[in-house]
Amino acid sequence: MSRYFERYEAETSRFFDEVISKEGTPRTHYDKMLHRFGQFSIDDIKARREIVNIFFRNQGITFTVYGEEEGVERLFPFDLIPRVLPANEWQTIERGLTQRITALNAFLHDIYHGQKILKDKVIPAELILGSQHFRREFVGVNPPLGIYIHVTGSDIIRDGEGNYLVLEDNLRTPSGVSYMLQNRQAMKRAFPVLFDKYKIRPIENYPQELLRTLQEIAPASRRDPNVVVLTPGIYNSAYFEHSFLARQMGVELTEGKDLVVNNNKVYTRTTRGLEQVDVVYRRVDDAYLDPLVFRPDSKLGVAGIVNAYRKGNVTLANAIGCGVADDKVIYSFVPEIIKYYLGEDPILENVPTWLASNPSDLKYILANLDSLVVKAANESGGYGMLIGPESTIEQQENFAEMIVANPRNYIAQPTISLSRHPSFFNDTELFGCHIDLRPYVLYGKTVTIVPGGLTRVALKRGSLVVNSSQGGGSKDTWVVDE
Repeated sequence: MSRYFERYEAETSRFFDEVISKEGTPRTHYDKMLHRFGQFSIDDIKARREIVNIFFRNQGITFTVYGEEEGVERLFPFDLIPRVLPANEWQTIERGLTQRITALNAFLHDIYHGQKILKDKVIPAELILGSQHFRREFVGVNPPLGIYIHVTGSDIIRDGEGNYLVLEDNLRTPSGVSYMLQNRQAMKRAFPVLFDKYKIRPIENYPQELLRTLQEIAPASRRDPNVVVLTPGIYNSAYFEHSFLARQMGVELTEGKDLVVNNNKVYTRTTRGLEQVDVVYRRVDDAYLDPLVFRPDSKLGVAGIVNAYRKGNVTLANAIGCGVADDKVIYSFVPEIIKYYLGEDPILENVPTWLASNPSDLKYILANLDSLVVKAANESGGYGMLIGPESTIEQQENFAEMIVANPRNYIAQPTISLSRHPSFFNDTELFGCHIDLRPYVLYGKTVTIVPGGLTRVALKRGSLVVNSSQGGGSKDTWVVDE
C-alpha cells in the first residue's frame, strides 16, 4: 500500500469503495496506479497539481456558478487520482446504455405518433400529456432517421453492493463532455508514466464521432451538411463546452442573433454572406428556441427555426420534445419501456422510485421525508432536491407543502450510499468521496459510446451531491484492458 493510502479510511462496511475491497486489499485493476502513486512525495503531488492548474487556466476550462459573489467563472475542480474501470464492467455499462437509449428513442417516436404505449396503459396517459416537456405541436413530426436523442448523458451510480444503477437520463442538452476530454489531457501532462502502465482506451475521438453523428442526421437532400453549434452565450454555465466542441469539430459557434430563417430555411451570417445551415447542435432549451412558438421574450433562439424544422429543412439535435423522456417521473417507467419496445429485461436497473402522484406513494413519501431523497421532476444541477438525512425539520415541512400542492412534480428515492473513491484533500491527505459516472452516448445511424465518461465527485466531506454547481468536481475515467 502506498504512503498515501496507509491512513486512508475506506469504510467498506458502510460504502462500496472503488479502490479498496471489503477485505481491505486494493482491487486488482488499481494495483499499478497505487504502486506509482506510492513513489511520489508530497512535493511531487503538489508539482503535478500545479501542472494541471496551469493547463486548465491556459485552456480556459471553467464553469459558471450563478449567484456567486466572487465572480462568474471558476476553474473546474479536478481530482488527481483517476477512476479505473476494467473492460468487463465497462462492457456491461455499454450494453445497458445502448439498450436504454434504443428503448427511449422508440418511446419518443411512439408518443409523438401512434401513442400505442398510452393506449395499452403501460404508462398513465396523464403523466405523459401533463409533462412539462411534452410538445403537442410536434406530434406527427418525423426527425431524420427517426432519431430524437442524438446526444445523451446518463448518470450511473453504484450501490452499497457495487451494482451499477441508472440514476437519471439527460436527453435534452447534457453537458460535461468537454471536461471529460480535458481531464484526460491534463492527466497525460501530469502523470505521463501512468499511461505506460495501463492499456487505456482512448476518448480523444469524441468530437469527430459527434460531428459524424450530426452529419448523419442532416436532411436527406444535403450531401455536404453544414453543422453549427447554437449557444445561449458567454453567460451560460456551459459556454466553455459549447466553444470547445465547436472548435474541436471545426464548425461555427453561433448565437441566436447569428442565425436567420428565410423561406423556412436556416442561414448563418458570414463575411461571405448567408450560408445555409443543415444541422443545429443546440445547447438552448426548447422554451427559448423560437420566440414565435415558445417564449416570446426569448433573446436566445431564432425566430422561425421551429417551422424550418417542421418542414424538414434543418435538423435539431436533440429533437424538440425529447425532454419528456428525461422527466424524472417518466424515468421510473424506463424498465417497463424497455420491456414494452424491446421485449428485454433491463441490463442496468433503475434506483427504486416513488411517485408523489400515486396516493399510496405520496403517503409513504410524506411519512419518510427524513430518510428519502426528494426530487422535482424537471430540475437539474442538484437544485429542487431534498436530501432527507441532511435536511432540517423546516426544510422537510416546506417540501411537504410543495409536494401536496403539486404531486405530479415530485418523486422520491431511497438515500443510496453512492460508491466512494479516494480523493486528495490539500494534496496531502486522502479521504473517500462519493462519485457517479456520466458516459456520453451518440445516436445516429448507429449507437456510439466513447469508453469512459465524466466521473463526478463530491469534494465536500460526506456530501452526496456531485454537481459542480453544488461544490462537486471530476476525475479522469479510464477504461482499461487487462
